[in-house]
Amino acid sequence: MEILQNFPLWSALIAIIVAQFIKIPLAFIATRKLNFELFTSTGGMPSSHSAAVTALSTAVAIELGLDSPVFAATAILGIIVMFDATGVRRHAGYHATVLNQLVADFNKLVDEVKSWPKKEDADKLKELLGHQPIEVFFGALLGVFLTLGLYAWIF
Repeated sequence: MEILQNFPLWSALIAIIVAQFIKIPLAFIATRKLNFELFTSTGGMPSSHSAAVTALSTAVAIELGLDSPVFAATAILGIIVMFDATGVRRHAGYHATVLNQLVADFNKLVDEVKSWPKKEDADKLKELLGHQPIEVFFGALLGVFLTLGLYAWIF
């Protein structure tokens, strides 16, 4: 199979792009701020990781069947990725939020007590790492329905 005709690969890549793009208008609705940096960020609604792995698994199921070993591998990979997104990565984001607040508080204390220069923006940890379960759920739905739509449109 040539790479340009690899439906599972293109389904997953398109799912990532669509999920990342959707984050911009959804964030605008919630915050009334247009943030194009969300297109290349991790975390947020919907989960592009979930969209990608479910699109990949759905496309493999369409092409090779639910009984294929490749589908089994992609399904297990998808479960692991989505579990990680709602677990370890999500909590790492919480830790980053607390650590960033500690750095800001420490810099404020230093400024107030000894008038030392602030270093608030130096090496801030990334806080938006993981996903809420609802973000993973909608990312997964996006991946499945996008792939089914692409398959119906292309084939």
